[in-house]
Amino acid sequence: MLNINLKGKKAFVVGIADDNGFGFPIARALAEAGCEIIIGTWTPLINIFETAWRNKKFDKSRKLQDGSLFEYKKLYAIDAAFDKPEDIPSDILENKRYKAQSRYTISEVAQNIKNDFGNIDIIVHSLANSPEITKSLLETSRNGYLSALSASSYSFVSLLSHLAPIMNKNSATLALSYIASTRAIPGYGGAMSTAKAALESDIKMLAYEAGRKFNIRVNCISAGPLRSRAAKAIGMIDNMIRYSKANAPLQKELLAEEVANVAAFLLSDLASAITGDTIFVDNGLHAMGMAIDSKSLENLTET
Repeated sequence: MLNINLKGKKAFVVGIADDNGFGFPIARALAEAGCEIIIGTWTPLINIFETAWRNKKFDKSRKLQDGSLFEYKKLYAIDAAFDKPEDIPSDILENKRYKAQSRYTISEVAQNIKNDFGNIDIIVHSLANSPEITKSLLETSRNGYLSALSASSYSFVSLLSHLAPIMNKNSATLALSYIASTRAIPGYGGAMSTAKAALESDIKMLAYEAGRKFNIRVNCISAGPLRSRAAKAIGMIDNMIRYSKANAPLQKELLAEEVANVAAFLLSDLASAITGDTIFVDNGLHAMGMAIDSKSLENLTET
């Protein structure tokens, strides 16, 4: 039996705000394999996350196979929309949710990690945001469009650019995407489909550049719909889950743990020759070219 062994490795998992998305179970899966976990949480939510962790609200989700609870080595506030301090606008600097924090730009967090840990081995990018997610693409403003790309795709480029110099050889990185990168998903708005397409395109180029320069692998998981806090902002996540369950080859609801298991594999030495790829973990929905629950197919079985 092949075992995923990440003992002695350190992973920076960026984008965990609670235990409902993909980031948390991925961190737990990596910890299960022996990896030390460093967490990056969006600056306005860090106090909420710390309080919930301290009050044991995540204890059920933290449980490992041996009954113990996974721990993180350190928690950093991060706003991946900003590369350096001078990028932060004055209204953000004065925002009460930011004023209590410091050194939360990508370059500063990278320096903090270097000072605190030296080198790391893994980056997990679990970040996605659009201020106009409920708007159609035709209704999305220029600022909304660019904000979605900045937070959801360029943030991965910037993280890798700043952290690659302190990553050990044979390190691995992973981003999370969605099928809207290559298919029209009505309702998945605010340029998020564009951001996911850009992210998957960047995966290929970054795999080449980071592979040649730093010997770092770069991959992506296109995950099926999950009832996470971020997904609820779309306003149609329950419909997306029902559609997937009705039309995917595997008629079941996707579990976050299923995505986490594939993530742990891709970030381990078992996947040492895999880079520049987007792996679908969506019960096979991406393979379908027809909605088999469509009313237009009602008489198909009768002919």
